[in-house]
Amino acid sequence: MYHSSQDPELSMIRETARRFVRQRLVPLEQQIETDDDVDPGLLAQLRAEVAELGLYGFNLPGSIGGPGLSAAAKVVVLEELTYTSVPLSEVFGHLPLQLTQVDAARRETFLPDILAGRKTITYALTEPNAGSDLGGLKTRAVKVPGGWKLTGSKHFISHAETANYIIVLAVTDPAASLKDRFGTFIVRQGNPGLVGMTRYKKMGWRGYHLNGFTLEDCFVPDDDVLGAPNAGFLGMMSSINQDRLLSASRSLGLASRAQAMACEYANERKAFGSQIGQHQGIQFMIADNDVDIESARLLIGRAAELIDVGDATARIAASRAKLFASEMGCRVTDRVLQIFGGMGYMCELPVERFYRDARAFRIGEGTSEMQRLQIARAALAQ
Repeated sequence: MYHSSQDPELSMIRETARRFVRQRLVPLEQQIETDDDVDPGLLAQLRAEVAELGLYGFNLPGSIGGPGLSAAAKVVVLEELTYTSVPLSEVFGHLPLQLTQVDAARRETFLPDILAGRKTITYALTEPNAGSDLGGLKTRAVKVPGGWKLTGSKHFISHAETANYIIVLAVTDPAASLKDRFGTFIVRQGNPGLVGMTRYKKMGWRGYHLNGFTLEDCFVPDDDVLGAPNAGFLGMMSSINQDRLLSASRSLGLASRAQAMACEYANERKAFGSQIGQHQGIQFMIADNDVDIESARLLIGRAAELIDVGDATARIAASRAKLFASEMGCRVTDRVLQIFGGMGYMCELPVERFYRDARAFRIGEGTSEMQRLQIARAALAQ
């Protein structure tokens, strides 16, 4: 993202993603918003088309068969795909980085269907009483002959009801320090110990399903343990910078589309004898949006650069980008709704959807409060 306009490869990736999103996905938005659902067959077809473009699983490294894009390229893809609604953007396959823990002997049998979009997978960390506070996680994994038995509950898990596989973070040693306390387990759909699947009704992100479920003596064979039984924390932390950067990029893509619509509307809508874009009150909102969006773009681009070179400050840079971009998205969509006036509040236009969808980014992948805490601690330690 940072200086991406001068990079021919990034420009090509952007154009490929942009063309697919606007030609194939945007026309589907309104029906999905109305139905609060997406046909599974349609999703499978769209995933296959993205795989043909070489962009499915865009966040995965080449070492396990993913596209192997740079952090900057991943941000470009995500900003473009988030031009459309959240459930449709998922057809690009933002897959769990814990897949890098699949051992080499199993990669040829387990990964191909996932990397081609023929089978889907999700990651289950959050619990009813624990999210940002990892020390509060209660789901337990107990060693038994031939595998492990998992007991506990998870909630707010993306697409758990339809995923072929659910990667579950569970406590394997409650007496250990946080970094050695957790293991990562693959629970297959249809496992008799996977019960009580529920779907939450949400303020936004319609068609994107968040689920809760219970694990009751859910047996997972040893072959379905990712990495060492105490490596779950390290596996999760290895993805946190990228996940926060990608969340920030989602906010940026949504805000950019909202701003473009506001500018077009301000140039067309007339009031008091001229286009409303000629009135200072509207111009100030457009200007504030522009500064917000470009500031987020620079923070995201800087964080992407630091991630690419493995800089030790990348974690805080990703937190800055995530914090600013997620709150920026709420500010921008609020101003855009105001510019549209009464029509912005109506469901005939996507403006009110932008407003609702933007709010979630201040919560997922670490709340704004958690980002502020980490940024402040880093600043005070300098």
